[in-house]
Amino acid sequence: MNDYAGRCGSCAAYTRVHEDPARGRVGECALEVYPPPVKATATCARYRAKGAPPPPPPPRAAGQPRGSGGKARAPERASSPERRPGAAPQPLRSTLPREIDIDMDIDEFRRVLREVLSEELGVGRAEMGGRWEGGELVLRPGKEGTAEKRIPLDVFFHKIVMLRDKLRVLEQKLNAHEGLSDAEKVQLQAYITGCYGTLTTFNVLFARREDGFSGSGRDD
Repeated sequence: MNDYAGRCGSCAAYTRVHEDPARGRVGECALEVYPPPVKATATCARYRAKGAPPPPPPPRAAGQPRGSGGKARAPERASSPERRPGAAPQPLRSTLPREIDIDMDIDEFRRVLREVLSEELGVGRAEMGGRWEGGELVLRPGKEGTAEKRIPLDVFFHKIVMLRDKLRVLEQKLNAHEGLSDAEKVQLQAYITGCYGTLTTFNVLFARREDGFSGSGRDD
């Protein structure tokens, strides 16, 4: 296994990692430093190892308020930019507290946080195969004179992805449950695996195989 220490492959902002036949191990940069796909061997100045704590804030003198940068100063009020009469007011851009030593604003931080939580919980976006775009799922009854039901495939695919994500969250909560014995966890996990196996029929809708369902060998 390659060593990605100090490279994108071990960075906390490296998400949606998968193997590409031509490029090898690739993923996406949540900080958008590079456009996807990003090789795991790439590097940048904003690297932060997964699980690494942020650097401590600089030492403060006694009685010095936080975020003063070494000098005690009175609280500042955000100044409003000058604007012409009749012009629409410009929204103020929030920033992170100075104690959080990360080179990003609050909007970028929230986006990265969503990516990390999605990866940890096993939920996230999935792309539908291009050949299915604009298609329909048609439920045609066997009884004559009964109207058929048509469902856009993008709507149906969204429901399939939601079901997949909820099963993944259920699986993780089951494994982390402290009130269940190992034998009970194994038994309940078998039911979840069976659900995955039953739903592998819909893997044909996913643009990438690894985004779909993976059950037992018999169910596959």
